[in-house]
Amino acid sequence: MSHETGRKIPNRRPKPRHPAPVPPRKRATAAVNALGTPRGAAWTILKRLDAERRPLDAVLDAFFETAPPMDRRDRNLIHALVFGVQRHRAALDHVIDHLSRTPLAKLDPDVLNLLRIGLFQILHMDRIPDSAAVNTAVDIAKAFAPPWIAGFVNGLLRSAIRSRGKIPFPDMETDPVRALAKRKSFPPWLIRRWLKRWGTADAASLCDAFNRIPPLTLRVNTLRTTREGLLSALAPEVDTARPTAVSPDGVVIQGLGTTLSDLSAFRSGLFQVQDEAAQLVSRFLGPRPGETVLDACAGLGGKTGHLAGLMENRGQILAVDVDARKLEGLAAECVRLGITITTPVHSDLDADLPPDWRDRFDRILVDAPCSGLGVLGRNPDARWSAAKENLDGYRKRQLRFLSRLAPLVKPLGILGYTVCSMEPEETDAVAEAFLEKHPLFRVRMDAEHLTAGMRALITPEGCLRTFPHRDGMDGFFSVCFVRKM
Repeated sequence: MSHETGRKIPNRRPKPRHPAPVPPRKRATAAVNALGTPRGAAWTILKRLDAERRPLDAVLDAFFETAPPMDRRDRNLIHALVFGVQRHRAALDHVIDHLSRTPLAKLDPDVLNLLRIGLFQILHMDRIPDSAAVNTAVDIAKAFAPPWIAGFVNGLLRSAIRSRGKIPFPDMETDPVRALAKRKSFPPWLIRRWLKRWGTADAASLCDAFNRIPPLTLRVNTLRTTREGLLSALAPEVDTARPTAVSPDGVVIQGLGTTLSDLSAFRSGLFQVQDEAAQLVSRFLGPRPGETVLDACAGLGGKTGHLAGLMENRGQILAVDVDARKLEGLAAECVRLGITITTPVHSDLDADLPPDWRDRFDRILVDAPCSGLGVLGRNPDARWSAAKENLDGYRKRQLRFLSRLAPLVKPLGILGYTVCSMEPEETDAVAEAFLEKHPLFRVRMDAEHLTAGMRALITPEGCLRTFPHRDGMDGFFSVCFVRKM
């Protein structure tokens, strides 16, 4: 039994009672080598995530750009550890806080991230032996900290093994906010608003949906094949492939045996990766062949590709984004998909737009920058970086973008607004404020162009809403405004 567990960690190493033995060279080498393992890589990525304040996807991309080549199993383990720690961070911290005499806030962040990685494996990864989770965490600690820190890590993780399933959490009856925040790993301010809006059962179900690993969903490129054709093409290379429940364009795959870009269907341009909810947005806008369409926040072109497919590659799409690198990726994606009607435009919607764009577009899609609180399953780190105070800032920016783009819509044209958020500030509040400010527009209520499954997701107010815990897809909001004559 280790006597290091629960020991307070001061800023400096305490003077030992006896001289510390010099570790054998073999053990020192193992400690240094531990940083090059998948667990060491996960620890490095979590360190960078804390330091750089960037989205996890961006931190991961930057890490793998400079990392030495590694096999798929190692990359998968790195992703599992990093995403798992972010999804379960508050629950892991609760256990650590219970087992350590040092308050959580006083633990060194590097030590805390290492404990989270080890504890996540112990509590959530059945295929990894407890001994492997503990030993590799100790080796990593030895590579960056004094020996007594390694002893602390060893003792706490071994105590966690003995205490598994026995550590009390806050009571749901007496303190539901704190209980859900700790058990489900979400910030209390989010839990509080979800409880107020939906009640305990729905809020808990939403948390569970966000904490499940989301499926890998593809959208067929109808310029190259049909959904049935895509399913046939994928069959030899994945374990299972099935149609999505609501989107007529989607396919969910499991058991991918290689990287996505190595699939023959990918190289042939038969699909793009896109969640089912995002697929519904372009269908909801309803572009037609021959129209002139503006994709106002195009990004990497997920929705741009879908718009082009729905338009049968006839007409014109201007794909606007402020990020030139994203537009380069969009252009390359259009080549892969066989799309010829898209023109990337590097522009800031807060800057002056070309005067000849006025009254030009049949349809405009505004996939506006938002909190991302509807896609916390895919971006679990966002739950820890989002803040209630930011929602009003997003609302103002979203309304500003809509107001700047409204004059570009033709009479009887459509301005589509969408966000991957379910929060009232970014959904209903924006729609209501826009209509009040722009009386020439009304909400489009016609849904005849949609499938029966999609029509079931349209509210009486004419909005498209999806919820992870109810619909099995990301949380989205979309509304289409029609310009009057």
